[in-house]
Amino acid sequence: MRILVTNDDGINASGLAVLEHIAATLAGPEGEVWTVAPAFEQSGVGHCISYAHPSMISELGPRRFAAEGSPADCVLAGIHVILKNKRPDLVLSGVNRGNNSAENAMYSGTLGGAMEAALQDLPAMALSQYFGPANKDLENPFEAAQAHGAEVIRKILAATPAHTEGYRLFHNINFPPVAAADVKGLRAAPQGKRPNTSFSAEEQISPNGRRYMWIRGGNQHVACAPGTDAAVNLNGDISVTPMRADLTDQAALEAMRGLE
Repeated sequence: MRILVTNDDGINASGLAVLEHIAATLAGPEGEVWTVAPAFEQSGVGHCISYAHPSMISELGPRRFAAEGSPADCVLAGIHVILKNKRPDLVLSGVNRGNNSAENAMYSGTLGGAMEAALQDLPAMALSQYFGPANKDLENPFEAAQAHGAEVIRKILAATPAHTEGYRLFHNINFPPVAAADVKGLRAAPQGKRPNTSFSAEEQISPNGRRYMWIRGGNQHVACAPGTDAAVNLNGDISVTPMRADLTDQAALEAMRGLE
């Protein structure tokens, strides 16, 4: 198996090393793991691509590259430049430092990389590690993802139907904020929404009098609707959410047929 790996935390991120370990386990001794990750952190860029300017690609070592761009840029570089004549069999994005459950999925560069791979007609998964009091101070706070990641991916690959037409599935995987030994299980879960939680902006004035803005995140441990991704994560389970790039609300679309 040939696996392409990317992330949004950058080429030097700890979570990327964890994902490379997971990918190597999946690929096996006869497989290949290729890493194309952002040269600098790209958290929160979503599915952004660098359409209006070029991106430099640097080879850092065997099968290891950094690109000056977003995770989606890195996937495009991997597929169309670095692996031009040998497309990967699977694209993995992560392991993100922090969860991409609930509304976080809409901002996530980690998911943006997986989405771009799906748009390129390749199976893809985004992996993220939820942090909380039970794991943030561990020697390896990514240990739940590292211990269970390969098995989870194998199960998803085995359960995913063959792609036929339309937008291809990609999968959003979130590991709970607990130690590896305390993970309860794997749950298929829809995307949730944390009530009264959103990003916000805070103004600050620099020493020279210029106005700047910092983006602030919301409480990641607010209870969500039972059975949704963030809820099962906070209960100690790994969540997997199948997604597509199609944002159409089918129920609303049917309700609007009367406008025609």
